[in-house]
Amino acid sequence: MKYRVLIVDDEPGIRQALKQVLEYEKLQVKVTASGGEALTLYADFHPHLVFLDVKMAGLDGLDTLTRIRKLDPGAQVVMISGHGTIATAVEATQRGAFDFLEKPLDTDRLLVTVRNALAHADLVNENTRLRQANERRFLMVGDSPALEQVRQLIAKVGPTPARVLITGENGTGKELVARGLHEASPRRDRPFVEVNCAAIPSELIESELFGHMKGSFTGAVADRAGKFEQADGGTLFLDEVGDMSLSVQAKLLRVLQEGMVTRIGGSKAIQVDVRVLAATNKDLDEEIAAGRFREDLLYRLNVVPIEVPTLGERPEDIPALVAHFVDQLSGGGVPRRRFSVDAIKELQNRSWPGNVRELRNAVERALILGSGKIIGPEDIVQLLPNGTAPKSRDNRSSDGPSPKRRKR
Repeated sequence: MKYRVLIVDDEPGIRQALKQVLEYEKLQVKVTASGGEALTLYADFHPHLVFLDVKMAGLDGLDTLTRIRKLDPGAQVVMISGHGTIATAVEATQRGAFDFLEKPLDTDRLLVTVRNALAHADLVNENTRLRQANERRFLMVGDSPALEQVRQLIAKVGPTPARVLITGENGTGKELVARGLHEASPRRDRPFVEVNCAAIPSELIESELFGHMKGSFTGAVADRAGKFEQADGGTLFLDEVGDMSLSVQAKLLRVLQEGMVTRIGGSKAIQVDVRVLAATNKDLDEEIAAGRFREDLLYRLNVVPIEVPTLGERPEDIPALVAHFVDQLSGGGVPRRRFSVDAIKELQNRSWPGNVRELRNAVERALILGSGKIIGPEDIVQLLPNGTAPKSRDNRSSDGPSPKRRKR
């Protein structure tokens, strides 16, 4: 890739000298003599780096800098001036300038600044790309009333410090709700730490959550911070909290009450500022009745309940979900195919006990095993013969009744 550089200076000699140096470095360079022309040129040229003179007739450099940053908050701008002062440099930095150089320009310092600015531009672009990819990955897709109700709850509860208990069947997207709450909160730029309580052996979950000191048990070869400490200032998501042992539940309750964590084998309590979100596919009232879950812990976790709808409760979202999964899965050896309207209807007429996760797997299978560019209803019947069964009017699969819905 050839980096693009825009030079904005009302002195022809400066423009030409700077252009020659940068073109020698294999950069694509354009020049202009005024801030107004620079703003017009910026949108088409979209430079990776701008050299901008401070003192110019008409629109001066600082005002041009402000307007460029409004056009592109990630713009990398280096201010240049023959009358530089500390006050001007400070103001330029406050307005978003990457650096400030004084005339006459020293070539070595200039080239170092160019390399640093372009490296920073690459980092900003990569962070933006990763954030966008992350947002697409954890996107809640669909416009159904059931999903819209969840979104409204996220918008209301997200900005608060309230703990939330997210319930729903497996594969409905409870993690997406947790991430949505985190992104809607003032903690969005702090860590989001996830713990799957069902996936960690019971003898290790306490160490995973609260940390341990070296030598506190066999295999503890070094001090280790737990997930609470790692999430300090951010959000801790306890997935499948209903699978947590009673002994760990007791310690978790104490941490929620006191906001202090003590590592295994440690004597010093560590204060943590963590917002706890929890999720489960179990009926915790039944777990309490069976003596497997603490009632007082439920009250601590369940300040605001959010129940995630099953896919069967929002079949109108299936077309959007299929399109999303096609975009997400195509590439890397998986061919891109289009689902016909009748194929979508066939998917909508089926039960999905595995919910959105099962639908995603079905789309991936169709993309890989489909024979043509368009997936038709016959492909769905052929590729998913023994998977999801057609829905009957009472929304039950041919294998028996659907799982009992959790009490709201």
